[in-house]
Amino acid sequence: MSSGDKGVQGLQYLNYFSYSLKFLLLNVSLFYLKQDKRGFTTQIFPAFVFSNEGGFYMSGNREYKSDVFSMLMQDKERALQLYNAMNGSSYDNPEDVEIVIHDGGISLSVRNDASFIVDARLSIYEHQSTVCPNMPVRSLIYFSVILSDMLSDKKKGTKSGKNIYGRRLVKIPTPHFVVFYNGEEEQPEVQELKLSDAFEKPTDEPNLELKCKVYNINDGKNKAIMESCGWLNDYMTFVNKVREYHADGAFDDLAIDIEKAIDYCIDNDILKEFLKTYRSEVTKSMQLNYEFDRQLELERADAIEEGMEIGIEKGANKMLFTLVTKGKLDIDTAAEEAGVSVSEFEKLMSEAGYKVPETV
Repeated sequence: MSSGDKGVQGLQYLNYFSYSLKFLLLNVSLFYLKQDKRGFTTQIFPAFVFSNEGGFYMSGNREYKSDVFSMLMQDKERALQLYNAMNGSSYDNPEDVEIVIHDGGISLSVRNDASFIVDARLSIYEHQSTVCPNMPVRSLIYFSVILSDMLSDKKKGTKSGKNIYGRRLVKIPTPHFVVFYNGEEEQPEVQELKLSDAFEKPTDEPNLELKCKVYNINDGKNKAIMESCGWLNDYMTFVNKVREYHADGAFDDLAIDIEKAIDYCIDNDILKEFLKTYRSEVTKSMQLNYEFDRQLELERADAIEEGMEIGIEKGANKMLFTLVTKGKLDIDTAAEEAGVSVSEFEKLMSEAGYKVPETV
């Protein structure tokens, strides 16, 4: 085989790898869709958008807005400062930082991730204001998308790629997964989440593992990191000011409250130049974040209410089953009370483990 043919074959293998990766994500999404876990699927795989007919389509061309954390992290100096704070290093040249841009953001409305490379180490940082145990799954997808782009040289606009089926070992950056949590729900100062925790069949020796460290950056938490990274501390000051001004929770006043927080920070030299430059973008981004969090709370409240209704219904049915079994209530009346037919009531009664009385 000629070198040219080998090159073509290498590209074919690479294309197959990229396709297989997308196929894997698609099948995992389908798995959860079939189990009627749309809430999980849309949070983990928002690139799959559900249609009105109940199906879904890929939204690879969707434009994602960045949240404030992600916007701040697009600056190499800030990225390097946070990297040093997290790793105890002392890199001082921002040009050592290579910002990694990918089109696989995982958020319902706002991109909240930031990825960059320093000294062959790939840092994938994400900001979260809500508790999410699925971060290792999300991180795996981030890494897979970034790695696929790297291997195909997509970011350079070339078609060469790297032959991952060749005899030479293809080196990849060492990944590091971190989440910065600043939600209002109480959480540990530091916690480690593992991909294997999500496996339906637990194993002591998983063939695939991914560890994700979650750092709480609220007031009084992880002081060493906050003191070492001034802009991250300033960012939390801004977030806390928004919360302070928006304490009443009136949604119509949200934009005004965000503007007040921006004015306060500018007046007190907190992220001053950034907020002056990106004032409009920051306001819109914070609004989207609040809308997203509010939607999650509404969905959670609906789920709790639905669960309570189901529980009440089951409790009432159990009482009816007991009364029928003890002969204190005839089955026709019990079925009427339950709002079902007699045959359906008998079926429910049997499924619940109660003996259906014989009809005379």
